[in-house]
Amino acid sequence: MELTHYLQDLGTWAITSGARILLVVIVMAVASRVLHAAVNRAIGRFAGQDDREHKKHADTLRSIVNSLVSVAVFAVGLVIVLGQLGVAIGPILAAAGVLGLAVGFGAQNLVQDVIGGFFILLENQIRVGDVVEVAGKGGLVEKVGLRTVILRDLAGNVHFVRNGRIDVVTNMTKEYSRYVFDIGVAYREDVDEVIAIIREVDEDLRSDTAFADSILEPIEILGLDRFADSAVIVRARTKTKPIEQWAVGREFNRRLKRAFDERNIEIPFPHRTLYMGQEKNGSAPVLRVHNESEQKTKT
Repeated sequence: MELTHYLQDLGTWAITSGARILLVVIVMAVASRVLHAAVNRAIGRFAGQDDREHKKHADTLRSIVNSLVSVAVFAVGLVIVLGQLGVAIGPILAAAGVLGLAVGFGAQNLVQDVIGGFFILLENQIRVGDVVEVAGKGGLVEKVGLRTVILRDLAGNVHFVRNGRIDVVTNMTKEYSRYVFDIGVAYREDVDEVIAIIREVDEDLRSDTAFADSILEPIEILGLDRFADSAVIVRARTKTKPIEQWAVGREFNRRLKRAFDERNIEIPFPHRTLYMGQEKNGSAPVLRVHNESEQKTKT
């Protein structure tokens, strides 16, 4: 009799509360998919089709909003399921509020991270796909969350940086990028001729279909920047699409080296002045220099 009564109760519960719980789970799954699709569509319209900067911002927002939607749907569904199981929701919510307050006081770093992440997203400081330096670490941004920013550097190392530790953000790929050239030539060279060669190399590079789309403007010659120990330094800079500056800069340096070799423009080695010392009577020791090539020619 007890077993029969138990099975009847179980069947009644399955028909009533069990069916409701199953319905709640199904609605949660459908709602999650619908909300994610709506979020992706809305953010996709914001991103546009060809605007790379808006797309990077949209990818970052899409990841954050979808995560928040999943958490919200799960929380609402959990509360409804607990209610169907006969668990009193009021005391649990009150206890959760007190526990949240206690955690807020005890986990100040977590609160700081979340607030920092919120303002990073609000001000559009960092997007997925940017190359940034934060908290002494640099690399490509793989993920931006409310608590951490995940970077991968050139060597493939992944850095997890807490948002609360980010005081200064150096974004090297926001809207456009620049590559600065410090070009050293020998003191004997004509600076005007060097500048003319730099412009020729830039024109040749911009006419190349492999780099034409990456370069936004002709090279900007800033002029003779300084007199170094062994060279005079001509400074210039070029403007490129985001993340394209390094590829453009390396190719420009390669072509400039070839042009300097063809025009016999010297890129000097460091010069050193040798001091042989001085005797107490004021005389200096003799420095004898032997040219081995001349000696071989004579023999």
